[in-house]
Amino acid sequence: MPSEIRAFSGLDEFELAVGTHLGFSGWHVITQERIDRFAEATGDAQWIHTDPVRAASGPFGTTIAHGYLSLSLIPMMLGEIYRVDGISMGVNYGSNRVRFPAVVPVDSRLRAGAELVAIERRPVGVQVTLLVTVEREGGDKPVCIAELLALLVP
Repeated sequence: MPSEIRAFSGLDEFELAVGTHLGFSGWHVITQERIDRFAEATGDAQWIHTDPVRAASGPFGTTIAHGYLSLSLIPMMLGEIYRVDGISMGVNYGSNRVRFPAVVPVDSRLRAGAELVAIERRPVGVQVTLLVTVEREGGDKPVCIAELLALLVP
């Protein structure tokens, strides 16, 4: 877990943080069980993810996590980075750009860092743009970089 979640008292205070780095999540281990469950849930059981024996002689020397698994963990990790009080709900609105520059070998530890890029007022709340970088402990490149959109409703 991160040392402290950055708390904002409302949307006005959150808007003042545009252009700043909000912090980092805690580290999360990507186990084979987690990879297998993701494969089952998505129907993507390609051997590089789910067959440790075959993957041992494959291009990565072990199984690797799905890129979309790394992406799907971002909402959980963002919840460890910041919160905005006075919000009734937050809705994932989409993404402008997502890239997977490096693989995630099984048993890697991942964490996310987030930058608040923009806030745009909408009739029902605010649209938030976040730049999220997921890194692997000991890795030289990020495993996921995503510009994500969310709608926060007071």
